Amino acid sequence: MAITDTGGFLALIGAFFAVFLIIAIGFYIYFALALMAVAKRTKTENPLLAWIPVANLYLMSKIAGQHWWPLLLLIGFLIPFLNIIAMIVFMVYMFIWQWKICEARDKPGWWVLLQLIPFVGSIWGLVMWGILAWGK
Repeated sequence: MAITDTGGFLALIGAFFAVFLIIAIGFYIYFALALMAVAKRTKTENPLLAWIPVANLYLMSKIAGQHWWPLLLLIGFLIPFLNIIAMIVFMVYMFIWQWKICEARDKPGWWVLLQLIPFVGSIWGLVMWGILAWGK
């Protein structure tokens, strides 16, 4: 059976996009609240930066006590062929920052490596940030 009703198909795609957008906004709010709570617990200046895209990455570098310059790699995302290398290097820095943030909250840094496990890793990322933000 072929889809011949173009309007119905477009409505299905639109509904899927709307649901995806609502879920993505929910994850962003959760991460911003968690990052802001971690910044407050580590007494890092400007915890409200957690709500601003890219500035939240700067805040993560400050909580971790690391340099902010790896954020310049985001410019490399716009350059074809260089974007793959920039993404890999930036992800390494993200893992380092998260490792240092775990240590700043007196949690084991290796927790970050659990995010590399397929399927389980994304759920663990949510749980980890919740523990870092609101755990003892």
